[in-house]
Formats: sequence, C-alpha cells, structure tokens
Amino acid sequence: MRALLIVLDGVGIGAAPDADAYGDAGSDTLGHVLRATGVALPTLGALGLDRLRGLDAPAAALHGRMRERSAGKDSTTGHWEIAGIELDQPFAVFDRFPGDLVAAIESEAGIRFIGNRPASGTAIIEELGEEHLRTGRPILYTSADSVLQIAAHEDIIPVDRLYAICEVARRHADAHRIGRVIARPFAGGPGAFRRTPRRHDYSMAPPRSVLDAIAESGLPVISVGKVADLFAGQGIAASHPTADNADGMGRTDAIWRDTRDGLVFVNLLDFDTVFGHRRDVAGFAQALADFDAWLASFIPRVAPDDLLIVTADHGCDPTHPGTDHTREEVPLLILHRGRAGPLGTRDGFGDVAATIARHLGVPWPSGRSAI
Repeated sequence: MRALLIVLDGVGIGAAPDADAYGDAGSDTLGHVLRATGVALPTLGALGLDRLRGLDAPAAALHGRMRERSAGKDSTTGHWEIAGIELDQPFAVFDRFPGDLVAAIESEAGIRFIGNRPASGTAIIEELGEEHLRTGRPILYTSADSVLQIAAHEDIIPVDRLYAICEVARRHADAHRIGRVIARPFAGGPGAFRRTPRRHDYSMAPPRSVLDAIAESGLPVISVGKVADLFAGQGIAASHPTADNADGMGRTDAIWRDTRDGLVFVNLLDFDTVFGHRRDVAGFAQALADFDAWLASFIPRVAPDDLLIVTADHGCDPTHPGTDHTREEVPLLILHRGRAGPLGTRDGFGDVAATIARHLGVPWPSGRSAI
C-alpha cells in the first residue's frame, strides 16, 4: 500500500473562525487569487475544489475543508498537525531576538550579526546587503512567524559555513521555543541581490508523529521539498530537497514511479515563498495553473488502491495587508478507490494523519480518518 501527500504551501481557502485574532479577518488566498486573475484550475476543480468554493459543480473525489486546532499559522505548526501533532502552545515570535540568545550564538559561532528585526527576506538583503559585503557580518532577521533567519552572500560566507552557523543557532533557539532557524544564502550585487535555492530549514525536533508510526511499522517515509527540515528528519527514510515547484513535481514523478509502499510526503513551496510573501497575485495564479496541469498528467498513475491527498498548511493571501501568513482553513482533496463526496469541515488537520494511518494499516491514536 502506498500513499502520496501533497501540501500546497500557503494555499488557504478562506479565513478560519479565529482569523480576526491573528489580524487575518477576510483573508482567502485561493478565492482572492482566482477572482483577481480568472485563472482556470480544471483538474482541481473537477476533483472537488469548485464545490468547496461554493460552485454548483460535480466532484470526482472526496472533498472538504480542514480547520487548524493548533495555535499559530506557520509552516511547522501546520505540517506537524497534518502529521498528528497538535500544539497547545504556539511557537514564540519576536520583534527583536533577546540579547542573551544573540550573544550565545555569536560567541559559539564566532560571528557578529547585523539586523535583528522583522523584515521581508528580499527587502532586508537589499537594505543591509552592502553592509554585509563590507563587514562580512551575517544578517539576522525574523517575521511574524516563529523563525530566526540568517542571510549571507555565498561569496562572503560559503553555504556550508552558513549552515554551520544555523546549526549553532538551532541549539540555542530551542530554549526560546523558536520553531525554525532558516539559512538564507543569496548572491548578486547591490541593486540586484537574489536569494539562491540553497535555503535550509532547521526545525525543533517534533514529538512523535504519524511519520514515526509509519517508520516503526517497517514502511518508508520519503520526503520531497522542505518536509524533512520541518520534522528535523524524524521518521523520514529519505529526503529530496527541491529548488522550486517544478523540481518538486518532477522529483515526485520519479519517486512515485519507484515507490511500492509507504508514504511520499511532498511540500510545494513556491506558492508561499515566491508569490504569497511577495504579494505576487499573477505569479501565484500561474503556479496554481502549473500544478493543476501537472496533476492532470499525474492522476492516471494513481492506482485505485493508492491514496492521494492534496491539502495545505495555512494561507498566504497575496491580497491581504502585510507580507505574512494568514490564518485560514485549507482544502482537503482525496483520491481513493474511486470514492467521491463531501467530507465537510474537519476539526483539525490531524484527520490527514488518521487517514494515512488507516490506509497503510498503521495504528495511530488521534484524528478521524476520511476513508
């Protein structure tokens, strides 16, 4: 038995009931992008996305929404809950990292930072990139999410050295309950700095998840994209980092062809990182269309006894004020044994973990299977 779980990072489907508490009332990533651009998504629409958007249309798959139970709206929280981990306490967020934390990282890593404030990743390297080139000091910044991000030019601080600095930061960040430390290498010159694909995420080690349960049963969990980073490699047999969505879809094609059992867990990041945070509505729409076209070509390779789940981890509405994630419900589309019909609004992302566990015959104590 094999399962494929695809997370469209940041593709929310409308404000969650508690969105106002996060400053996200009225957010609707998918709805706003589709209404603004008119982009057609015939494959997703036919599976059930059109029904989820309130259209009177047929649906060829099981379809519903999921409402996050954990506090927060970041990728780690969303992916962890998808894998059956519910957080009672959100990860910590900062406008400025505490002096003791910064000093501890600087002392052990042998560096001094510039920055230490909330910022868009592209904006901060434009603002501080020249100072970084002149001084050799890495750029420290954060966002509304629980992330400690360190940016450095690849010609000034080689990528392996940046990764080593981030590993030091990860050790010290645990005590401050910071969800992720992220290495953000960049290249280019003043006025034309650009982030490179060699980003690397360092997550807190998670509690036991359904990934561990699958691995303990003797079945492999294969990750594509940043999934392994978000789970600190825990429960994952093989990891395939990706440069962008196209790379992720191509790797999924190849891995699925060679997979006979277990779980392939995919994150497609561009919706969030490249388009959502940068408020690029047209780019977001094109990324959705590209995925929809790829999915149409991929579905014939999904056998009746396979399980395919397409969902998301949070919203990242490019029309909403600001540049941060948005607290939204997420779509849930499931292909399994030709079944079709509504799944309603699921109380928690953990129903995905329960569904995968049931399909693979793995014991799992929480969530409600959708199959």
